[in-house]
Amino acid sequence: MVKRSLKQRLEDGTVIVAEGYLFEMERRGYLQAGTFVPEVALENPEVLKSVYRDYMLAGSDVVVAFTYNAHREKMRIIGKEDLLEPLNRSAIRLAKEVAAEHPSEEALVAGNISNTNVFDPDKEESKEQVRAMFREMIGWCKEEGVDYIAGETFYYHEEALIALEEINKAGLPAAITMGLMGENVLRDGYEVEESCRILEENGALVTGMNCFRGPKTMQPYLEKIRSEVNGYVGALPIPYRTNEEHPTFFNLPDGGCSCTLPTETTFPTALDPLYHNRYEIAAWAKEAKDAGVRYIGLCCGASPVMIRSVTEAVGREAVNSKYSPDMSKHFLFGEDETLQQHNQDYRGKA
Repeated sequence: MVKRSLKQRLEDGTVIVAEGYLFEMERRGYLQAGTFVPEVALENPEVLKSVYRDYMLAGSDVVVAFTYNAHREKMRIIGKEDLLEPLNRSAIRLAKEVAAEHPSEEALVAGNISNTNVFDPDKEESKEQVRAMFREMIGWCKEEGVDYIAGETFYYHEEALIALEEINKAGLPAAITMGLMGENVLRDGYEVEESCRILEENGALVTGMNCFRGPKTMQPYLEKIRSEVNGYVGALPIPYRTNEEHPTFFNLPDGGCSCTLPTETTFPTALDPLYHNRYEIAAWAKEAKDAGVRYIGLCCGASPVMIRSVTEAVGREAVNSKYSPDMSKHFLFGEDETLQQHNQDYRGKA
């Protein structure tokens, strides 16, 4: 089967985009929380391929190259700027290897650029620094043959626009998603729907939101974006129970915690009790699809079973849907007539 482009897949229906590699790699023990630099692409490539594969088989149409935070500033901070280009190229090449394994249609490969954390709207030199960082990463993406660029987690509109300009110069399709912090506006004062409209007008194929917010506090803004733009809307929330008082996971409290945390907040290493379950995630995915969102996935905290739940909720079947839950044979809660009745009768006491 000929591999369809991102645009063709969006025209045909929902596109599933699994992210969340950062937290998943930390959870597996191959990435340091805090610095959050994806050295795994060089140090443990087989682990990165495994995670790429798990997410793809759970339903993702895209393997996003794990280069989030693999920009010059982050590599400078950890004293490994010499590894910048090898890391970026390795992450993309590993993604391409896994994408080619898809049993029905080769997955898309997305290059990835993101918030730099050095952008300052009041400093022109920072804007040129950011532009140069994006330009070199996008250049490697183009040389390695990615299908499009996912530019994500921008909390400044102007930084996102610079990213889009550099993607456009490279002649690649762009999916640009914004990270909306707790003040409910982007840090340079733009409403997120206004930002997405401008980004679309400047050539972004997909605009929308990712990270920072769970489904409950992201969905209202997705609906505003949907009403403001004509093109494709993207949504990749975190699978945590954010709320109106705490709309992002940066300051999300855990009232049941029985110890004193070594970190200032539950973010990033004590969020576990605040997880959504897969059924809540599936309910959101259906809501997002019904609201007109076409580019659907999850960000930090996502697991393959959650991705599979998203896939199935929007009416798709994942390669690994054969492993979806089936309680009919369970010794306590099953319904098979050959199960032992004395166990069935005990289900409420177990």
